[in-house]
Amino acid sequence: MIFNHNGNITDANTLPISLTNRALLYGDGVFETIRYAHGKLLFWEDHYFRLMASMRILRIRIPDHWTPEFLQSEISELIAAHHWEKQAVRVRLTVWRSGGGLYTPELHTPEYLITCAQLETHEYLLPTKTIRVDVYKDVPKPANLLSGLKLIGSQLYVLASIFAAENELYDALLINDVKNIAESARSNVFAIFGKQLITPPLNSGALRGIMRQRILKAANKADLSVEEKDLTPFDLLKADELWLTNVIHGITPVTSYRTKTYTAELAEVMIGVLNEIAHQDTFDLAF
Repeated sequence: MIFNHNGNITDANTLPISLTNRALLYGDGVFETIRYAHGKLLFWEDHYFRLMASMRILRIRIPDHWTPEFLQSEISELIAAHHWEKQAVRVRLTVWRSGGGLYTPELHTPEYLITCAQLETHEYLLPTKTIRVDVYKDVPKPANLLSGLKLIGSQLYVLASIFAAENELYDALLINDVKNIAESARSNVFAIFGKQLITPPLNSGALRGIMRQRILKAANKADLSVEEKDLTPFDLLKADELWLTNVIHGITPVTSYRTKTYTAELAEVMIGVLNEIAHQDTFDLAF
């Protein structure tokens, strides 16, 4: 495997990891997972501004040259090094605070690592397998300033994913401190009641998801009204459809949750809308 580490194309055997690396020692950083398809980074502007906002919240200084064009070029260089210009690719851009220190850092400048892996298709598609979910109750997700960020420290998501694997589930739903649904271990959550689309508000602890944001903006194209509103685990049993959403898979309609089974008719319509938006997105990469 090859990587882009601070602007240098390197392989796994030569990737330098310092014993003072703050990502390793403290999880002191954030990341973006980006879908590359149709020769472009989908929703790149959304990803870029979320990354900048996250760095500001963590007080990691943003270098003057970290423009959208600079980070795009770094990603395109790595994709080209793999010869994947015409493939669909999953990109991860990880940013952490450089330097040493204990909890109090010595520096506030960033370091970064870009990795990528091939995806099967350029289009968002309905899954063909059964999608079962249930609630992970052992550790609630707190609702605070950091809740909406994609933090390197992801122990809650790891534990919830282990719970899902042990129970032969596709994903695990996360609850917050007041036992409302916040999100899942890998996605934001939408519940559909008739023609109304409901997702937990950001103050519930939900991730500020890029796909979540896009669906809220585009739901009217599928003749859906939207509302950000608290959802309880019991509310999900009354929904007609239940969606898991992220930028890699688009919409994953849930097949069953506990005793409830769901349809996926509106999910299929909305996936069509997302594919139209993806084709219209303007942030092409120049190779």
